[in-house]
Amino acid sequence: MKNILKYIICIAFVASSVSCEKFLDSKNLTKKDTSNFPTTATDAEQLVIGIYTAMNQSLSDPESYPFYVYEEASDDRLGGGSTSNIGAQCCDRIMNKGTDYFKRFWECAYAGIFRANNVIATIDNVEKWPSQSVKDNLLAEAHFLRGYYLWDLASMFQSVPMPLQTVAENLPKAATDDIYKQIGSDMLKAISLFSSTKVQNDGSCGGRATKWAAESILARIWMFYTGFYNKSEMPTNEGSISKSDIIKHLEDCIKNSGHDLIPDQRNLWPYSNPYTTSHYPWAKDKNLNWVGDGSIETVFAIKFSNQSDFGSSTIRHNRIAEFFSPRKGNTVQSYPWGNGYSNGPASVELWESWAKDENYRGDPRREGAICDRRVEMPDYGGDPSKEVENTYLHAKKQLVTACYDNEGKLHQSYAFMYGGKDDKQLGITQDIILMRFADVLLMHAELTETATNLNRVRQRSGLKDVTYSFDNLVKERRYELCFEGVRWNDLRRWHLESEIVRTQVGQPITNRGKDDVYSFEIVQDFLKRYKETGGGFWKIPESQVTLSQGVLEQNPGWGDEYTWVKLDYPTLR
Repeated sequence: MKNILKYIICIAFVASSVSCEKFLDSKNLTKKDTSNFPTTATDAEQLVIGIYTAMNQSLSDPESYPFYVYEEASDDRLGGGSTSNIGAQCCDRIMNKGTDYFKRFWECAYAGIFRANNVIATIDNVEKWPSQSVKDNLLAEAHFLRGYYLWDLASMFQSVPMPLQTVAENLPKAATDDIYKQIGSDMLKAISLFSSTKVQNDGSCGGRATKWAAESILARIWMFYTGFYNKSEMPTNEGSISKSDIIKHLEDCIKNSGHDLIPDQRNLWPYSNPYTTSHYPWAKDKNLNWVGDGSIETVFAIKFSNQSDFGSSTIRHNRIAEFFSPRKGNTVQSYPWGNGYSNGPASVELWESWAKDENYRGDPRREGAICDRRVEMPDYGGDPSKEVENTYLHAKKQLVTACYDNEGKLHQSYAFMYGGKDDKQLGITQDIILMRFADVLLMHAELTETATNLNRVRQRSGLKDVTYSFDNLVKERRYELCFEGVRWNDLRRWHLESEIVRTQVGQPITNRGKDDVYSFEIVQDFLKRYKETGGGFWKIPESQVTLSQGVLEQNPGWGDEYTWVKLDYPTLR
């Protein structure tokens, strides 16, 4: 039987244009392999780009990708969708969709790790470089991305196999601390190799890793590790990383990166583009003006192509936005939102508590982040025959955004006006921002327990300064960064998972058009599930456990009794 990584390694070689045949010391004259590739800096560049594509490939099954999972699992969204969208509801309740729920993400993450290992192992085959900095930056990207994929896996599954070479191995789970040691070492190596060039405000930010991405992502990882595991430092293969080390990295990013806050946070999201705002009164009245993908505030992001194709081996459109968008959208009545599956409706509690908070009265980010469709789309009826856990609130930051062209024709996506395809799926090309400069500022405020950078974020939204407190920090992170994939791990590292029950249970919802209230108990007690899974870690794909022939052990808390059957609110019986 094949071992756990052999299939993944073949995928990685194919996607990287490298043969998946036996390695030979002799030079292959007909195919690319490690005897003849890479030999030029261009070859090495191609290999590094191949590491990034694993992120896009994961999105062929968005319900298995961490960003989507963390959004659904947090208290900022409910599961939603229809009775057939069981992935959304499983993420919301820490339940199992099926045998191989996270298979696509697992395979792609390990493909990314393998490709990074391949670059690290073969980059010295290139004898001539345009400059040392070109080589250093490519090697830095490989170390950064290997560390990033390992972090994605560790935050999802806790202990996982950790291949660090390109030979096929049947590996057991590595110790959790050993995984974080490697992540820390990879990130520090990347930081040391990357140039310190400031980013330019030319729309190019975030698509490729930089020193600033490595410093800020390392800070996020460090804060999760030390918080969740109650540690004071994070280990590396060479020593450890202290809080003061992380503060220095954040201060370097803040002072020297060139990244900055844009003047209005709402202009980060594509609903503010001129082809949409021209027929979107809410945005037009506020004179919003989209800065475009890759703004100066984007530190790291998943990028998408205007040339997406269903036949491509790489999924090049943003399926996260597709899954969160309204059912039967892309009509005059649902404008400006395009068509999707109505997964992840925004929390009523978030919407209402934000408005009631004295320190956030008039905060423009509230309506910039959440659409109350009864106000903004009063003629949109949705799909009451199917919609469940419907709050009538949609999270605007990741929605399919339609537009009108200059002749007044409605198009599936704004991207058509920027060279994209006029298609309800292939036209979804907006960034998924994984790290934003506002987060850098708030991490620094949290670690230093000072209000300067917290208030810098608040001042952008016209809010008065506040003193530093943990409660103020928690609220600011929630309001500034809602629907950006960070809330779930924030709650976990703060040990505030009980907030998910407090804020969600009893929320008013409709199920197939009938009034109801949200409940976890119709399936399983949430906090019980959280404890059983060791703190919100997910099921390893069963096929990978089988392929390992007993070497890889399944995570605790994932017996057959936790496999989802159906949503069974009283109104649905």
